[in-house]
This record gives sequence, structure tokens and C-alpha cells, in this order.
Amino acid sequence: MNSLRIARAALRVRPTAVRAPLQRRGYAEAVADKIKLSLSLPHQAIYKSQDVVQVNMAAVSGEMGVLANHVPSIEQLKPGLVEVIEESGSNKQYFLSGGFAVVQPGSKLSINAVEGYALEDFSAEAVRAQIAEAQKIVSGGGSQQDIAEAQVELEVLESLQAVLK
Repeated sequence: MNSLRIARAALRVRPTAVRAPLQRRGYAEAVADKIKLSLSLPHQAIYKSQDVVQVNMAAVSGEMGVLANHVPSIEQLKPGLVEVIEESGSNKQYFLSGGFAVVQPGSKLSINAVEGYALEDFSAEAVRAQIAEAQKIVSGGGSQQDIAEAQVELEVLESLQAVLK
């Protein structure tokens, strides 16, 4: 008997052991609670299990907002903006090169990315210049490896330019 059949048989025998009860919540309940946010880069932890009200991010599956009691999920992030709304009402914005977001039960959100910077650290002029340079390489100004690297760079820079507008 293969492992998939064994797993299905186990589900039929003990369905309550695997399935969690459905929970419903209203908007007012979600707003009253906070999310424990951890936003980590390899060299720095921007948030360490800090209470925030809401986090908006650019996932591969689409833009998503996370409030307290969000359904658990794992999302791959594309290069883009992560917006954090803190308890004080302040709004902090970070540009991440991509990564993963894990929403866990108990209103915990962990975001891991390779690179990330505060949006205010970027210059729109510098981004435009880097885009022009990458476009030159993509249009045939280098080896295949240089072109592949420039394509990735161009994707990230174009996402950054869209956020800076």
C-alpha cells in the first residue's frame, strides 16, 4: 500500500484528528487584535515579534493584506512593497527583493527576505539610471550570464520604480 493510500485511510478513520474546526470572525474582531510581526533579513531583523495592526505585501499570487486572525498560509513574495501599519498609526514602507511570508495561527506573521530597505532610502533618479544600464545589457551587451543577471536586475528595478511613483 503506498503512502498516499495510507494517509487517505487515516483521514477516514480519524477525521477530527486532522481537521481544525472552522472559525469565523467579523471585521471588528480583526481590527481589535494585533499581529506579531517578524521581518528578517540575513544581516538584520527589522521587526522582532512586534505588535502591528496590518501588513500589506506583494505576493506572487497577488497583493495581500494580513490582519489579526488571518488564515494560516505560506506565500512567496515577489519584488515589491511591504507596508506595515503600526499600533501608533504610523505607516512604514519597505521594498523587498522577494522572499516568503508565513502566517501562523495565533496572529503571527514571519517575513524572510534576502534584501530589503526602507522605501525612503531609494532615489528615483538612481533607479532610472540603473534601469537604463540593465536594459543595455539585456539588449545584447554581454555574455549570456550577464544578460540573465541583467534581466533579474531589471525585474527588481522596474518593481521598485513602480513603487516609487
